[in-house]
Amino acid sequence: MHGASRIIVPDIDAWSLFMPYVLPDRVYTAAQVRELDARLIAAGTPGIELMQRAAEALWQVVQQRWPHQRQMTVLCGGGNNAGDGYLLAKLALQAGWQVVVWAVADPQTLQGDAASALQAARADGVDIQRWHGQALLAGVLVDALLGTGLSGEVRGDYVDAIAQINAASGPVLSVDLPSGLDADRGVTLGCAVIADLTVTFIGLKLGLLTGEGPDYSGELLFAALADGEAADPSFERLSMARWAKTLPVRKQAAHKGHFGHLLIVGGGQGMGGAIMLAAEAALCSGAGKISVATRPEHVAPLLSRCPELMVRGIDGVAQLQGLLEQADALVIGPGLGRDSWAQALLDAALEWQGPRVLDADALNLLAERAAPVTLGADTVISPHPAEAARLLAWDNARVQSDRPAALARLVDLLGCSVILKGAGSLVASTDAALPAVCTDGNPGMAVGGMGDVLSGLLGALLAQRIPAARAARYAVLVHALAGESAASGGQVGMRASDMFIPIKALLNQREAE
Repeated sequence: MHGASRIIVPDIDAWSLFMPYVLPDRVYTAAQVRELDARLIAAGTPGIELMQRAAEALWQVVQQRWPHQRQMTVLCGGGNNAGDGYLLAKLALQAGWQVVVWAVADPQTLQGDAASALQAARADGVDIQRWHGQALLAGVLVDALLGTGLSGEVRGDYVDAIAQINAASGPVLSVDLPSGLDADRGVTLGCAVIADLTVTFIGLKLGLLTGEGPDYSGELLFAALADGEAADPSFERLSMARWAKTLPVRKQAAHKGHFGHLLIVGGGQGMGGAIMLAAEAALCSGAGKISVATRPEHVAPLLSRCPELMVRGIDGVAQLQGLLEQADALVIGPGLGRDSWAQALLDAALEWQGPRVLDADALNLLAERAAPVTLGADTVISPHPAEAARLLAWDNARVQSDRPAALARLVDLLGCSVILKGAGSLVASTDAALPAVCTDGNPGMAVGGMGDVLSGLLGALLAQRIPAARAARYAVLVHALAGESAASGGQVGMRASDMFIPIKALLNQREAE
């Protein structure tokens, strides 16, 4: 997962519409972006003007990121992305750069604004040549091949062109979308350009943010191109600008009862670390009281590490019932295991009425049931792709091939809030809130225990009476941002326990404002 990088732009309102800047919070499907584009044109902004603004945005990026290259190779296809590429080539040539355009699609087949852009580039003397397998790719490589209209696998000369871009040594800039990447699902359509940087236009596309999207798009920047009428998005991009005030400021007269009693259940034989991570994360996340129900052998290590916990060693359901009666919220799953002890505890947790989190082995046990269980709006589940596949009776590849569809199906099947973890984690719930995508976090978080930390954080928010749908979104955001903070010393070697201090700091941002 890649966070957005900010480019400083001139303090000129007119330029702010088409200079690359921070990512917006509204996320659209490819069809919606095409509709937004059509609306802008219908409202009076000519299509060729939008292309010119796109080229200006791209040129600003090139000058700021690679000012000393002085050489550019643009690969153009047969759609509007090609028009952006031709106009960018014209700008670079006017600035004295050495420029060549390789036309992978016959330029004579271009229509409308793209054809006008081609004519403008030709009129200025841009060197435009037909693509062939021995084409030389030098300097900054601009991918203006394929856009959001691609529906099937990449074919023909485009396959060879993409392969040569990926094998070249120069920096790669993709126009709107890396060619070959599905704009809605974040999967490659046979093959795709691996960009160092992508500038996307009009509306932010979900496929850039989840699944394989971040690995192919590289650093991602956004340029609106015009100030058009806002349309209803398909997803929300999670950001602290909206979610920082999820936890209310604590009153001076507050006591621990105001912040809930969280019960965490797990830690089967040989798996005490998972329950320990979840419990300590909950301690850092503001729950008033935390009880842990676990195997008796884990009691002493838990109390030794965290004396603030109330730890109970249990052998079966009878000992769990009293703890459930006292709880305001429940987490079950970290290190739970899949034996009869674990199954009996899960059965009790499913009968309990209240806000709860199901994760890890609780989900694996749930998947083994003969029929789906309706969990309810107060429940949050947080599967990784393999756990989601088990719940859906799909394979892992099917989940990853359409993460938005898998998310929606899980919500429909189980009737709860769902966090589909992974690069560009997705969140959805049974209420009317938009599904959400998280663009923060980093690959250093791909280590054991990170999911247990998220479960503890989620449980603590539920204990503090944050509604499940809201808690799911806020927890995912805080968890990802904590990962960014924890990676400040490097991604390699990160530990799940590195998250505790950043989580506490992030949850206290509201009070610091």
